[in-house]
Amino acid sequence: MEKREFPCNWKLETAEAAFVAASAVLVGSIFLEKDSSVWYGAIVRGDLNSIRIGTRSNVQDGAVLHVTRERGVRIGPDVTVGHGAILHGCVVDRECLIGMGAILLDGVHIGEGSVVAAGSLVPEGQEVAPGSLLMGVPARVVRSILPEERDRIRELAASYVELAFLHASLK
Repeated sequence: MEKREFPCNWKLETAEAAFVAASAVLVGSIFLEKDSSVWYGAIVRGDLNSIRIGTRSNVQDGAVLHVTRERGVRIGPDVTVGHGAILHGCVVDRECLIGMGAILLDGVHIGEGSVVAAGSLVPEGQEVAPGSLLMGVPARVVRSILPEERDRIRELAASYVELAFLHASLK
């Protein structure tokens, strides 16, 4: 078997008040910004490239974040990654909601303030304009996000900051 070289500069950096559930698995180069959270059973694998989870963002139970050699994962501030979602080598800008079970493939870029509906599959390389609602398999933009929906995205992220404090106190 041919020996392959892998990065040896793996580092987990967690900012103040970041929460990582005991059963979450984090491997590789991972940066958790202030008040971010990674929940039970989530897998965050930055083994071939890095992963950054923005301020007040949450990666919920059973979600999977993974990278390629060419592409890391970048999650902006105030993002919710729903239960069981899969993000692979992609970028999610600030104040987005990635619904439960949604899949974002390599090279996807979700613009600020967007929502990917639960169970949707965003195909490789898709660029999504800010403020879009995507649905379906494959996911397509169905309309623009309403101001009250954008408010709800921010409220959801804030509620997970509070929930993380509660769970951290249970240790």
